[in-house]
Amino acid sequence: MQIDRTGQPADWLADAPLFTAWQRFLHADAAPFTIPGHKRRASTLDPALGRLLDADVPLHGGADTVRLSGGVLREAEARAAALWGADLCRFSTGGTTHTNQVLCLAVGRPGDEVLVARNAHRSVLSGLALAGLRPTWLPVDLDPRTGGPLGISVATVEAALAAHPQAAALLLTDPSYLGTRSDLPALIGAAHAAGMPVLVDQAWGAHLGFAAGQPAHALALGADAMVTSAHKGLPAFSQASLLLARTERLDPDRLDRAFEATHTTSPAAAILASIDAARAHLASPHGGAALTRVASLVGRARARLRAAGLLVPGPEDHAPGRFDPLKLVVLLDGRADGLDVEQALLAAGLPVEMADRRTVLAQVGLVDDATTIGRLVDAILGAVADPPVGHPGDDPAAAGMTQGTATRHDVLPPQRLTPRQALFAAYQTVPRGQAVGRVSAELVAPYPPGVPVLVPGEEVTRGTLDALDAAMAAGTRIAYAADPTLATLQVVIDARP
Repeated sequence: MQIDRTGQPADWLADAPLFTAWQRFLHADAAPFTIPGHKRRASTLDPALGRLLDADVPLHGGADTVRLSGGVLREAEARAAALWGADLCRFSTGGTTHTNQVLCLAVGRPGDEVLVARNAHRSVLSGLALAGLRPTWLPVDLDPRTGGPLGISVATVEAALAAHPQAAALLLTDPSYLGTRSDLPALIGAAHAAGMPVLVDQAWGAHLGFAAGQPAHALALGADAMVTSAHKGLPAFSQASLLLARTERLDPDRLDRAFEATHTTSPAAAILASIDAARAHLASPHGGAALTRVASLVGRARARLRAAGLLVPGPEDHAPGRFDPLKLVVLLDGRADGLDVEQALLAAGLPVEMADRRTVLAQVGLVDDATTIGRLVDAILGAVADPPVGHPGDDPAAAGMTQGTATRHDVLPPQRLTPRQALFAAYQTVPRGQAVGRVSAELVAPYPPGVPVLVPGEEVTRGTLDALDAAMAAGTRIAYAADPTLATLQVVIDARP
């Protein structure tokens, strides 16, 4: 029997058909002659290996029959669609990277233009390249106090809709990596008035909309589709993601075909079952109670950190519904070097989601409690130096480069080729000084969060390189570049479209 955190049977798991099927197979006296090859008997090779692999039940020939005649995945997806108010839901074992790519493949045809917020994750870029779509980038407004993203302004979207009336869709990222949100009702209303669907990458917001006082999720605000990562804040396996869509403006068959074309044919039932269980928890009174409890604990943590003189943004600093109450972002502002704070937290057994010289970002989940959050706050306060320390990256706008805004809001590099054209173009490696004015053949992004600063097909500008230098100086890892030191860059040889 499953037991919840209070020691009582977790009655909400009875509402999780796929989880129930996974658990039934887990305890069955079976000797399967199907994949995976470890047959859940890897403990005969090594006990530790067995502990790793024993939960790995396949969907085909495990939680369901090889022919999927039990329909447990379809039933679980239908229940999730009902919970989020969608016409269609698909569970993915490929993370929101996969579901973002599905949206790109389903919304247009090669050569179609789409309007894309410039804080899009790299998975959106790969989706654009796979689908052959032409992005028109929309700049993100920055908070002058923190340098972090505030979202896309209504004026920006309205201007883009007027200038690009033939665009196939508006693609937004909401909430941002730092928890801020755009005015989604206004943006969605403007796009719909222009006859354009709105697709939202809500990877960091699977919990939104399921407790009193919580901001609403994107579908509740009128979006046509959203993708979300169950594993980021909910009790689910890594790589667990949901695609949820309404089909008034989107073709459900295109969505299904795009999903199947890019998903594994051997999905792990453990990942899928964890999505089902997380959905059942959200749908129950336990989910809302957990959200309320954790939001209150995060609010108290903010108060303690602010009392120590640290800048800690919260919902009260933004318009209603425009900040995720579970997000805990600490801006050190010279009180300490964030990389030193991160090392102190690691030594205390408290790894955090992201740290640079100015910022510490802690990802809080529904299973956190007063003890874990209290330990985190105590460790941060203990690591903060009393006298101010010097560090690079004091420019708030430059700091925003590492925190989920791909560029300063007024410096968007020219797009010379589409991401797909640049992906397949012949390229060469040149010293960085010779790359300025050339067209990038590679994607370069500070990680986390993986928001590209340089996109394949964009012109390499001095401003772009300065922004990447600022990110490196802030202690952020530069990801995806062939040369992570950026001493060299890969550029397109012939940049004619």
